[in-house]
Order: sequence, then C-alpha cells, then structure tokens
Amino acid sequence: MSAEPSHPSPKVYLPKTSESESLKQIRHTTSHIMAMAVQKLFPKAQVTIGPWIENGFYYDFDSPEPFAEKDLKAIKKEMVKIIRRNLPVIREEVSREEAERRIRAINEPYKLEILADIQEEPITIYHLGEEWWDLCAGPHVRSTADINPDAFELESVAGAYWRGDETKAQLQRIYGTAWETPEQLAEYKRRKEEALRRDHRKLGRELGLFIFADPVGPGLPLWTPKGTVLRSTLEDFLKREQLKRGYLPVVTPHIGRVDLFKISGHWQNYKEDMFPMMAEDDRVRQQEQGFVLKPMNCPFHIQIYKSELRSYRELPMRLAEFGTVYRYEQSGELGGLTRVRGFTVDDSHLFVTPSQLEDEFLKVVDLILAVFNSLQLKNFRARLSFRDPSLKKYIGSDDAWNKAESAIRKAAESLGLPTFEGIGEAAFYGPKLDFIFQDALEREWQLGTVQVDYNLPERFDLEYVAEDGSRQRPVMIHRAPFGSLERLIGILIEEYAGDFPLWLAPLQARLLPVSEEQLTFAHLVVNQMLALGLRAEVDTSGDRLGKLIRNAEKDKVPVMAVVGAKEVEANSLSIRTRAAGELGSLPVTEVLERLRVANESHANF
Repeated sequence: MSAEPSHPSPKVYLPKTSESESLKQIRHTTSHIMAMAVQKLFPKAQVTIGPWIENGFYYDFDSPEPFAEKDLKAIKKEMVKIIRRNLPVIREEVSREEAERRIRAINEPYKLEILADIQEEPITIYHLGEEWWDLCAGPHVRSTADINPDAFELESVAGAYWRGDETKAQLQRIYGTAWETPEQLAEYKRRKEEALRRDHRKLGRELGLFIFADPVGPGLPLWTPKGTVLRSTLEDFLKREQLKRGYLPVVTPHIGRVDLFKISGHWQNYKEDMFPMMAEDDRVRQQEQGFVLKPMNCPFHIQIYKSELRSYRELPMRLAEFGTVYRYEQSGELGGLTRVRGFTVDDSHLFVTPSQLEDEFLKVVDLILAVFNSLQLKNFRARLSFRDPSLKKYIGSDDAWNKAESAIRKAAESLGLPTFEGIGEAAFYGPKLDFIFQDALEREWQLGTVQVDYNLPERFDLEYVAEDGSRQRPVMIHRAPFGSLERLIGILIEEYAGDFPLWLAPLQARLLPVSEEQLTFAHLVVNQMLALGLRAEVDTSGDRLGKLIRNAEKDKVPVMAVVGAKEVEANSLSIRTRAAGELGSLPVTEVLERLRVANESHANF
C-alpha cells in the first residue's frame, strides 16, 4: 500500500531499553510469581498466557471475580511473601501425554489449548517450588529470592480477549513492571509520569485541537478550528516544499471499485483491514465487484499516470496528494491520533525510468530530511525494511525484489544514514526505507517512508515510450515524509509537550490589553499581524492582567504582548515569550518584522 504508516499501539510508549537477559528472566519469573499469587487469593481464576514484555510483563486470567485496582495491592503483598520464601524455580521436561494428564488433573482448559499449539517435544514446565507450575519455555531466574521485592510494581488491570479474538472469552489482564534495582524502577516511574504529562490525548483536549465523539465513532477524529490551523500549516509547508521540487498536485476519490484493488493485490493481501464492501445488490456483493473506502492512494495515482501514453521526456512524473484513507482497525487497537480509522497521508508516487531511480530516491530522502529539520526532529535512524523470503505474502519476482532492495541499500549508504535492517517489515509489493524517530523520552516512532516498487507497474501494465521508440516499464517510488498527519501531530504534541514552535503554533501571538482603553490600539496591531499572514488575537475577556498572562501561558501562546497606556503612547508592545521570557518594550514595527521573519524561517521570536 502507498506509504503505509505502521501505527503504534494505543498504550503509552515508554523508553526503549536494551532488554538484557537478566531483565527478561526477572520479568518472566515475576509474571509467574504474580500468577501464583492471584490463584492463591482467587482460587477460581484460571491462567492463560503470561509473557515478559518491554518494560515489564502481564498475565491474562479467566476469573469469575472481576479484579479491581485495589486488588493489586493484595496481590503484590502476596507476591512479596512468595519472593521471600526463596522458592526454587525448577525446569522440568515431560512427554505431551504427561503434560496433558497434569493439566486435566487441575482442570485448566486454556493450558490444553496452549499445549496443542506447542510443536516441540518434550514439553517444558517451570515450577515455583512444589506448589505452582505452568507450561513455559523460560527464561527464568534460579529462585524467587532473586527478585528484588522493592523493584517491581503491579500497574493496571485491563480487558483482553483469549487469543486476541473478540468472539472468544473475555479475560482480565494484569500489567506489571519489574527491574533489577529500586533506582531503575524509580526512573521508569519518572519517565512514565513524564509520558503521561505529554500524552497527546490529554494535551489535545486541553489545547482544544481535536475531539472524538461517540455519535461519530471511534478512531475518527474531529478537528477543531485550532487543530485545523495546525493541520493546514503542516500541509501548506509540505506543499510549498513539493512545488519547489517539481511535484504535481492531484486529488482522488475516497472510494473505488474492488477490481482496482484486486489488480494491485491489496484486496487479496489486505482485505481484512479494509472497510466492508458497498454493493448495490447481493449478486454484485457475491462477485466482489462493489466499492470500498480506499485504504491507500497508489492505485488512483496509477490511473492518472495510465490515462495517457507517457514519453520518457515526461519522466520523472511526481504526483502528490494529501489523501484521506480508511482502515478498519479493531476498536481495541485504537489510541488517540496514533492509531485511527480515518487519516490523511502526505502521499506521492513518482514514476521514473530505471536510470532515474537512484537520483530520484536521493531527492526524496533529501526532502524527508528537510522536513525533519524544520520540525526539529533530529534523533532518528533509518530502517531497511526488506522482505522475509520465508513468508509467502509478497508479490513479484525475486529479481524485482533484489533490484529494489539493492537500490535502497545503495542510496542509504551513499547518504551515510544510520541504518539497521528490518527483515519482514517490507510492504507486500516492495521494500522500504523507514525513518524511525526517537523522541524526548527515547520512545521510537515510525515517521517518513520511501518505497521502491517494480511490482505495481507490472501488475497495472504501465509503460512509457523510451528514447529509442520502444515501450518500457517505469519504476514507482512511494513516499510520505509525514507518514500521516494524524500520527505526526500526535507525536509532535508529545515531543513539544504541546509547546509548539512559533511557526506551527495555532495561535502565534496574543495581545493583552490592560484596560478597555487599549482595545482599539490592540485590534489595530492584530490586524497588521493578520495582514502579514500571522495568527494573532486580542484577549477581550476584560480580566485582570495577571489572569490574562496566566491564560496565555496555559494556552501555550508563543508570544504575549501586554498593551497599556504607555505602549499606546509609544506605539510599542511589552513582549513576553515562552522561549525567552520577558523582552521588555519593543516598537510595533520591530515586533511585526521579527514575527514575520521568525515565522518564515521557522525560528523563535
């Protein structure tokens, strides 16, 4: 699909750590200790799975008694008792028949399903002393006493479906975190609190940028005037950069025939993530010939290219669109702006000759780096997202894949980009170079992406007339510097903690008149700012100056200008900025010029 964003999970993302073998053992063992404690306090609870995860662990339980947050304290207290008993953690290997016999003896049917999925024999079981066991491959510590009772916490209770299938039993999941030392736990808690402070869902509400409404539906954000200004500013910025680089704007529909996506291969490979087909009658529906909401833009751009026979003189052709697409994400996977059902991709498809491929690829990467620089996103690395040959989900020949992967690797090497390989991360039709950004809390997010595609030109029989008069096949480059506007804005809110740089701020300047006598002057100055393309307003609430300043600070307005009698007489403004604090009284003409220059150059006032 075209520049498909890999949306992160809706949970708060915490700093990536190099998960040592020791931490894996600690977390996996702590999850078992938790399960043992739960079954001691809640004898009717049945365990399902309990893996270690980044920064912690969880266990899923089927229990007739719902767990409440208050139960976590009792469970933790019981866990500490188990830890202090110094129970040995014992690995045992048994036959499949013996494992099944033991499971039936304790009447835990979920274990039977897990056992059926285990292909290897013998079956591995881990015991905590002689009182509790579970099917498990490890790793674990040697004794419960190897767990520091002051270095773990139980964090929350959530719902989960057995095997992630909403048609199956609903379970209760207890999340926890475990570390080697209390100091590591304290640092984790600090970063978690900071992540919650920066949470874009919370800040988005407080700053009035977007909302979600139940009558509209989950995963479908509604953008307020302030949020729309932010979106438009980002769009306008990228459109200007694209026009400088020879991109041609296009607009395509929100729906298309299923047949279009059958040709591209998306229907066969991506059908479950598309919104259900719309058809006029059952016959059309049965023949899968109806319409779907588009989950990507590339087949539409291909039709524009294919509408005429193209000459080599027209290439490279760079078609660009801020195209809104729709994907049928499961409701449990949605989370703020970072994973939604309707989102806008800054999509472009370049049709190039094979000899133009390397140069155009480098130009696309240059654009992505320019975007990152303007957004002050400096800490990133590039993932070589290649196919996993052992998987059967990819379309196209080995030769096409090898050529595409070679082109991406060569471009990354020539630019000296910090790279790592992601085998199996390719789109089903071609490899990608994905830009993975690390934010202020060391969390990683995928943003820009650029993909090389030999397969869709083949499937759609695309051609151009070469210099010698022959018909040749173009190569496609799919690219999206932002990835999607929704996710980018969610990430930027958290990266800036809602404190946007001047050029991006929905409101750049607010004038604060001390009394009604200064309102006329304040409005005159604001009109001059608006004429320069700046976003400014007058606070007409009539509140005392202290409250005016506090409200502007709360709204994170980059530039505040106090207007009193002295300022009116001197044709000046008393400037206070979030970036530099009090700047004192400045002539209006100087303020206007400095705001204009800062806005155009993406700098601070």
